[in-house]
Amino acid sequence: MAASRYRRFLRLCEEWPVEETKQQRDLGSFLRQRVAQAFREGENTPISDPEACDQMYESLVRIHTNFYKNKYPRLKDTTFTGVTVEDCRTILATDILKQMEDMKKGTWKRLREKFSARKPEDDLK
Repeated sequence: MAASRYRRFLRLCEEWPVEETKQQRDLGSFLRQRVAQAFREGENTPISDPEACDQMYESLVRIHTNFYKNKYPRLKDTTFTGVTVEDCRTILATDILKQMEDMKKGTWKRLREKFSARKPEDDLK
């Protein structure tokens, strides 16, 4: 029975897309890592709680297939602020978040980092 569960999780991992714009914060990548940890021995991995495993799989399938999005359709594809899904994806991209983090730094700190030979982490020690 563990072999069929393992194959189902592998199939789900193959179908789940990986977003390249969300480096180290992507649900697809995280899912692949967790499946690899949970099934270290592959099909021979003993499963201590089969019901919880099946429940987790079904929950992930519902997320992947947009079950609740289809069950409860929205009238508009925007938020209360008027931001669209594509705008949210753009804003949450890793590159944009890094740019915003750099913008939060003060002028003095940016100049110090630019001209300093030391790393800013050294100052914390």
